[in-house]
Amino acid sequence: MALISLKSLGVTMSAPLFSNLDLSIGTGDRLGIVAANGRGKSTLLKCLTGEMEPTSGNITRTRGLRVGYVEQAIPAALAEHGFQQVVANALPAEQAESEQWRVDVVLDSLDVPQPMRERPMRALSGGWQRLALIARVWVTDPDVLLLDEPTNHLDLAKISQLETWLNALPREVPVVIASHDRAFLDVTTNRTLFLRPEMSPVFALPYSLARDALSEVDASTERKFQRDMKVAQQLRRQAAKLNNIGINSGSDLLTVKTKQLNQRAQRLEEVAAPAHRERSAGAIKLANRGTHAKVLITLDDVAVETPDGTLLFRTGKRHICQGDRIVLLGRNGVGKSRLISLIRNAVEPETATQGVKVTPSTVLGYSDQALSGISGDDTPLAMLSRRFDVGEQRARSLLAGAGVGIDMQERRIGVLSGGQKARLMMLALRLANPNFYLLDEPTNHLDIDGQEALEAELLAHQASCVLASHDRSFIRAIGNRFWLIEKRRLAEVDNPEDFFRSVAETGG
Repeated sequence: MALISLKSLGVTMSAPLFSNLDLSIGTGDRLGIVAANGRGKSTLLKCLTGEMEPTSGNITRTRGLRVGYVEQAIPAALAEHGFQQVVANALPAEQAESEQWRVDVVLDSLDVPQPMRERPMRALSGGWQRLALIARVWVTDPDVLLLDEPTNHLDLAKISQLETWLNALPREVPVVIASHDRAFLDVTTNRTLFLRPEMSPVFALPYSLARDALSEVDASTERKFQRDMKVAQQLRRQAAKLNNIGINSGSDLLTVKTKQLNQRAQRLEEVAAPAHRERSAGAIKLANRGTHAKVLITLDDVAVETPDGTLLFRTGKRHICQGDRIVLLGRNGVGKSRLISLIRNAVEPETATQGVKVTPSTVLGYSDQALSGISGDDTPLAMLSRRFDVGEQRARSLLAGAGVGIDMQERRIGVLSGGQKARLMMLALRLANPNFYLLDEPTNHLDIDGQEALEAELLAHQASCVLASHDRSFIRAIGNRFWLIEKRRLAEVDNPEDFFRSVAETGG
């Protein structure tokens, strides 16, 4: 049974985000919405809620439908309220006193610890804030649940927890998920909508299978387009020959035939549709200056500690070699980011770290979760021109290629979108021309195209790197060595799958 039906729906801003979208959402649906950053996912969700009017087409909702919508942003008004209070305040006034039990049921279903329930939102991690917003919507007992980038700020344990929770929801409640997390979409969805400006294909498949099906459709469309254009060219060549013969002979019949051939060619050209070409949000390109050294960094049983000196774990004797793509595995708080920071401090010029030996030819490319390497008060153009020996014209060209248009190049970096900031950071890494990358959550803020571009660049350049990530698809694509941190020790494991399974089985 369809709860929401879309007919010829379209939204146009400066250009069409999507158009002619026909879609029904009903019982049992777990629909993933996939598109590049800024291409209409959040806009479509707002249209589904009724918060935004489409430019064209119609939306039909069943009478009295309750739509639960979990946005990306945390409303500032909630910052001082406790976790439990934020959820309780979402109850309708007539239920506020008699149905407080609903709050406990929802928090229990999300495994929210008792001490966490009283903490103010501002004191919670991004992951717990995200779960609070989900609980706040779910307690209202919606008929349809819409989630906008629900895995943002979640670690692997909470992503797994959210997957389990979503898959346990009643099937009569459809769930619509806009996300760039490929592994999450594979686990939680059974339909996939690829949002496009012209026609937006829908497949009754989870993301990875739908992506394969989409590639086949696009390839078939492109083959048909090329065949049709070839036939049209042949018809026009035949028409041109007949036209010359007709002129020389004065034959009216050949003139008519020439016109018919040109008309057939024109009809073919008018209806021929090339395959969709995704407009890039900005290129991601890396560099690798190379080195003759086999071993870049040696860790001699280094003690990794908290800022106050508490031991987190010891590394044992480890070597980071040229061509290694080492993924750090471990639950939140075990010290992955601390190890990355420690290695960074050792590689930086004029610093030394006890137990860390760095080959002198090692040149670092570093990016952290907060993209702190680019200042929010700086401008992209000033930052690039100051750091690197490129003229203004070259700097502007590089920025445009990375998705930072002319209109944004002299504005504060702080006003750029997350995707633009991430691509700007990748451009800065490329221009530093390193031979060793340290990357802490590098796919944060990147859409799927960006994630795949980063994967392709790291593999193409055979870049040596150490990285931490919660993106399972990225980890599987990139890693050729895996260091697992648990029980205050670091151990090398063959692959990440046992760790992924243990997180899924035990949750937090």
